[in-house]
Amino acid sequence: MGKIETKNQEKQGFMMRLLNGVERVGNKLPDPVTIFVMLWFVVIILSAIVANSGVTAVHPGQIDEETGKNLVVSGVNLLSKEQLQLFLANVVTNFTSFAPLGLVLVTMLGAGLAEKSGYMEAVMKSSVTKVPKSFLTGAIIFIGIMANAVADAGFVVLPPLAALVFLGVGRHPLVGLFAGYAGVAAGFSSNLIVCMLDVLIAGFTIPAAQIIDPNYVGTPAMNWYFLMASTVMLTVLGAFVTERYLAPRFEGSSFEVGDSDVTTELTPREKKAMKTATIGLLIGVLVVVALCIGPNAFMKDPETGSLLSANATLMKGMVPIITVLFFIPGLTYGVVNKTIKNDKDLAAILYESMAGMGSYIVLAFAAGQFLALFNASNMSSLLSIKGAKWLEGIGLSGPGLIVAFILFAAFINMFVGSASAKWAIMAPIFVPMFLLLGYDPALTQVAYRIGDSITNPISPLFTYFPVLLAFAKKYDKDIGIGTVMASMMPYSIVFGIAWIILLVIFMVAGLPLGPGGGIYYTM
Repeated sequence: MGKIETKNQEKQGFMMRLLNGVERVGNKLPDPVTIFVMLWFVVIILSAIVANSGVTAVHPGQIDEETGKNLVVSGVNLLSKEQLQLFLANVVTNFTSFAPLGLVLVTMLGAGLAEKSGYMEAVMKSSVTKVPKSFLTGAIIFIGIMANAVADAGFVVLPPLAALVFLGVGRHPLVGLFAGYAGVAAGFSSNLIVCMLDVLIAGFTIPAAQIIDPNYVGTPAMNWYFLMASTVMLTVLGAFVTERYLAPRFEGSSFEVGDSDVTTELTPREKKAMKTATIGLLIGVLVVVALCIGPNAFMKDPETGSLLSANATLMKGMVPIITVLFFIPGLTYGVVNKTIKNDKDLAAILYESMAGMGSYIVLAFAAGQFLALFNASNMSSLLSIKGAKWLEGIGLSGPGLIVAFILFAAFINMFVGSASAKWAIMAPIFVPMFLLLGYDPALTQVAYRIGDSITNPISPLFTYFPVLLAFAKKYDKDIGIGTVMASMMPYSIVFGIAWIILLVIFMVAGLPLGPGGGIYYTM
């Protein structure tokens, strides 16, 4: 890798300085939990200032029952005795009513089992090793995107596995390693199915929209159509970027074989377990499909007969359905592979998957208190109404506004990697603000998700970036952060441009982003 380092040393001079600056600034940021706790006090102090300053705004979506006119919103002083007493009394409720908490924990019962039992790893190994050489690169990108359906397993399993597969077909292993990481990281929000991330993000978007319109109803599938189209597009572009920009940098250069505890082979028992588990998954899917068929189908909206309306059982029950569809193959794989011999083994795996959610539960507690304080202060409504009027005044709207928001989210993502932590702060401001400008919360959400994904591969502060660097050093002990960043940059640029263009096409054509998720919204 020394030749590549020397060849690009001058070109990487500015980039290295930029990355070092990003790393220094990012390393000084507190943990997301600490950030939320700090925001408690910021909100409390600002609420007193806003309340005492007499700032008001006319709420366009709520009517004052006494006057019959639009409600006038004013700041609430959280430092008052009554508000401090109310906050203290509701600390537990603020936590337990934090919408994403239950959604994520329930989903993880199934997703965690599918991951911890080894089913998802077996699927990835089987998929990658059976792909023809000519389709290998695209397959790795696609599997990386789809791997996001189950927590973060893709970040740990796919890149080293892809490196071994590339090595096995006579290609440079770092090309496979970086392609696998790019698929998982840069394509983080895309998928062909509604998965845990959809559930998590919607858990912030829906309550944020209800700040302005209490009658707003959304579902975790509100971005589904757009993300399916994105999956196809990013798979093709990921393969193109890999072969056009990445492979020429490495192919022909020397590398170390390195030691790896990752294997591409499945044992006969694992193959049998995976096949049986997949059959079980298909049966589960067929049962769900069967429940959707017929004029009075169980999964349909009892009033309209629609499967995709917010009141349809399919949409309302999306979280437990996802959980069951992950639980079935996870349990089946464990039983056939004899890693689950009895109920105690099953419970142990579930305990382990839930134990891994400890950091999220702490984050949820801190975020829940912040959201409760922010909403109680009325600053979310004031910021949204005033911000919407300001945007109208400067004339920034349409695709230009959405693109600016995507770039803003992408920049913030360089410093704060957690998708849920960022959206917990941003959703109560931007979702209501854009809703007041006439944009559907589903559009604001998908714009955020694009920005949150495209800079994942190039952020040295992203959780799995050090893991990628460690994998890369197995094949080149001298590889540095600059080489990794330079290898990931084309994915971020190409994916970002293409994703923005795709969203603009959806906006111009007025295409639905998913069930119940459009471009424009009328209260």
